Amino acid sequence: MAEPAAAPLLECREVTKRFGALAAVDGLSFRLLPGEILGIGGPNGAGKTTLFEVVSGLNPATSGSVLFEGADITRASPEAICHAGIARTFQLNAAFDSLTVRDNVRVAAYFGRDRRWWPGLRLGGATEAAADEALETVGLVGKDRSIAGALPVLDRKLLMLAGALATRPKLLLMDEPVGGLSPGEIDLMQAAVRRVAAAGVAVVLIEHVMRFLVQLSTRVLIMHHGESIYEGPPEGLVEDRTVVDVYLGEGASRRLAATLEEQARA
Repeated sequence: MAEPAAAPLLECREVTKRFGALAAVDGLSFRLLPGEILGIGGPNGAGKTTLFEVVSGLNPATSGSVLFEGADITRASPEAICHAGIARTFQLNAAFDSLTVRDNVRVAAYFGRDRRWWPGLRLGGATEAAADEALETVGLVGKDRSIAGALPVLDRKLLMLAGALATRPKLLLMDEPVGGLSPGEIDLMQAAVRRVAAAGVAVVLIEHVMRFLVQLSTRVLIMHHGESIYEGPPEGLVEDRTVVDVYLGEGASRRLAATLEEQARA
């Protein structure tokens, strides 16, 4: 007897987000299962970041619905969505530049897990434990007293990731986590994301660096003009004519095929 299919952690049903006559996201549907890493790619303006805005509550859908663990969060506030278990990082590094690395993560741990009607004078052991765990996961333990504004680009990205993890999410949304990084730094970020996934957190990431995307993702979704033009395993990208014509191009497709072959041999 076949085992029942796992219930989706996140489900988007015919999600549309319009800005006037422009449909930035146009009738998009997909499911994310617990433990998956879903990579989202596509040309600039395809609607990828807008999709994250919709899911995280910053810019609710015009129509359609977003469900998280079976509950409708389509009209929920960003803070309620965060408290429910969805955390997010952004394209641009976001931090309190005058605070230390540890204090930035403490703020996220304190306010990101529960609604605080009357903030207390002490953070408490649970907040400190969440901050410690997040800093260790991303590799910033030795830099926890550094001022955030003085950090190099990679460490600022890792700090943003640590802040998201300090909220103890079940789902992490990452928007272009390796933009502007060197190949070696990309490898360090990839290792950090693997540690996050190994801890049981599902991940949806947007990225133009296809090596990073295909090496991490269990499944890939390619968007164009707000719609899905491909959804499936990473190795199918180079065989999909629409994806090659619209997004990858012939040269990038050949390089990606070589990366996939190398990964399969490893």
